[in-house]
Amino acid sequence: QAFFCLLLCIPWGSSCPPSCQCTERAGAKAVLCSSQHLEEIPKDIPRDVVFLKLDANSITRIPSNAFKHLSHLEEIDLSRNAIEKIDRAAFRGVAAGLRTLDLSSNRIRSIPKEALLALNAKLRLANNPWHCECALQEVLWEARLDLDSVQDITCHTAPREEYVGKPLLQVLDAGANFCSVRQRTMDVAMFITMFGWFAMVIVYIICYVRHNREDSCRHGDYLRSLPSAQAPAE
Repeated sequence: QAFFCLLLCIPWGSSCPPSCQCTERAGAKAVLCSSQHLEEIPKDIPRDVVFLKLDANSITRIPSNAFKHLSHLEEIDLSRNAIEKIDRAAFRGVAAGLRTLDLSSNRIRSIPKEALLALNAKLRLANNPWHCECALQEVLWEARLDLDSVQDITCHTAPREEYVGKPLLQVLDAGANFCSVRQRTMDVAMFITMFGWFAMVIVYIICYVRHNREDSCRHGDYLRSLPSAQAPAE
């Protein structure tokens, strides 16, 4: 009886990743890999998983297409890991159906906005050593953030010292705009590039005019020398 009970409790355990527990929650498949010292996302997660818990591990990176084959995913918990890098296409394939993504309490300093703005999921990004910049500002304004944790998105580093240690929302409410700083930098770079091209055109025109003038002078000298060259023949 105990054996049959085990089969009923874990009906698809044969396809479960090592060190993980596979079960059902409200009729939906769940893979529970919490606190298993994982250093990367398992490769053999069943395709019909709906709830995926990978919290409290040692995962450092979310590579491109990490969950692409898991089209039924609705919740991913990656909190309390050591994540530092998230690729632009990390959540490709699950963007449409994902409802919750927990990335809190990691080591994330920056994140490509493309990785998150394509999601409809509610995001938890609190308690990371964020570098406050334009991409993070755009995520704050455009993504669906968990309202209970948004105040814990704090500037660990920032372009200006007075922003360090303050919640990003408070900094922005005070009038800061990290995207305008980037825009000014781009404007200056564009101005320098245009000035460089303009200077090159001017130099080219000057050289062209000078070269033509020298050719004209040589041609004039040649023409002036013709009568004197023909004088002995007469």
